[in-house]
Amino acid sequence: MTPRVLLLKTAACVFCAALFFIRVRLTGSTYFSFMLWNLFLAALPLVFAWFLPHTRRLSRAIPLLAVWLLFFPNAPYVLTDLIHLKPRAGIPLWYDLLMLLSFALTSLWIGFHSLHMVHQWIARHVSVRMGWLVVLAVMPLTGFGIYLGRVLRWNSWDIISNPFSLLRDIATLALHPLAHRDVWLFTFGFGLLLMFCYLAWRNPAHTSEEASAR
Repeated sequence: MTPRVLLLKTAACVFCAALFFIRVRLTGSTYFSFMLWNLFLAALPLVFAWFLPHTRRLSRAIPLLAVWLLFFPNAPYVLTDLIHLKPRAGIPLWYDLLMLLSFALTSLWIGFHSLHMVHQWIARHVSVRMGWLVVLAVMPLTGFGIYLGRVLRWNSWDIISNPFSLLRDIATLALHPLAHRDVWLFTFGFGLLLMFCYLAWRNPAHTSEEASAR
């Protein structure tokens, strides 16, 4: 990550935080404080992905990639926080829309940067085709992770703090897919949306990097 990109990401995060604290000042309410926590969680995948360029062996990269995948859904998850948008006393609706969109788009931007780093590492150290296959697999898995978080209210760290209950819920959904069609519509719907967004996010510079990896 170049210093310029890091500065832009830092500035975007500061802008999000400023919008939140201005809102607190105007309304006296800290209701949206969870957005700061969600932004922090959205940044964690980028931290994990940052270590990949310093890792050459696949055996060492796999645990890092697993942790990255566990936390990656937290970045696009922030898009679903738009569900909290509604008229509230003391603040214009457009302000809350601006704030929520700022958090959501910044989180998605940070998340896509981490995905791109994973994509490029796999393209360089395994193959370009495998890089795209991983991206294609990550998108529905991310959609499913968003469902677990938004609808079932599971968190990434529950895989450690409450693994049996989490795995039980996942098994129930997987073993009875026809009884949970909304889950899979949600999963693949969000997965497809994220795939389109990732393809749109990529630019010619990313394409040239991929070509150099061949």
